[in-house]
Amino acid sequence: MHILLDSEESLIFPHPEPYSGMLIADADLKKFINLSVEQNKQSIIIFGANWCPDARLLEAVMQLKLIKKYLDRHSNILHIDVGDYEINTELFNVFDKNIRDGIPRIFIMDRKGRNINLQDNDTMRKARDLSTQDIFDYFQKFINEAY
Repeated sequence: MHILLDSEESLIFPHPEPYSGMLIADADLKKFINLSVEQNKQSIIIFGANWCPDARLLEAVMQLKLIKKYLDRHSNILHIDVGDYEINTELFNVFDKNIRDGIPRIFIMDRKGRNINLQDNDTMRKARDLSTQDIFDYFQKFINEAY
């Protein structure tokens, strides 16, 4: 089922800053994914930084009431701060050893903890060029209520 957004919802300004500078260990990332599997939810891991306008816009879209409700029902979300590419970038290797930079970068796991969007995990690097509905459609493409 494809959900359309209500045109009445508007983005938060200034856009949220969801990145805290916290260092995340490889084991913490895997624990987050395993916890999501135990809860029968999909993991969404978003690499970004507060200096990145696309990362902040993405977060503002994710905070829209309908999208937030949808994501909260089906997934657990972990924001991983890359700073100025000096922290947490080694965690890209958990998903793809060829990734060095480019944010926001989203990794979506299925309910068994397997990555299902590796081919287009960099789509939100151009979030400013996408509509709010396009961003929501991206999540809907990978979040499956029928698991």
